[in-house]
Amino acid sequence: MRKHSVGKEIPPPLELECLMVLWTLGEASVKDVRAGLRENRNLAYTTVMTVLDRLSKKNGVARKKVGRSFVYSPLLDKEKLRRLAVKDLVEAFFDGSQDNLTAWLQATSVTQPVFSQLELETQSARMDTSLL
Repeated sequence: MRKHSVGKEIPPPLELECLMVLWTLGEASVKDVRAGLRENRNLAYTTVMTVLDRLSKKNGVARKKVGRSFVYSPLLDKEKLRRLAVKDLVEAFFDGSQDNLTAWLQATSVTQPVFSQLELETQSARMDTSLL
């Protein structure tokens, strides 16, 4: 997790993707989270299980034993993480000024993607290999 000036942490990309699935479902098994991730990537069951276990150890998710498997539910609040991420973005790229971010957003065409599809695929491939 990346450390931030306010002492909070933003989960790395794959953990964040798992949290997004859990925020949508409320609670889910590894199988359910994996199915929710399949739209974007086809990860092994054990990879998703490892990511959820890491999140559990970091108190990002709660887990309870149901039958022979675990069911996970998010402990991290989506809105708090969103605020932290935007604050980080403003500090890192806009000199800590929300006005600078607003001006940039107004000057940038929202119809043009910020990243090309090739850049996104390259970045995704780098993240996948660095996380494992």
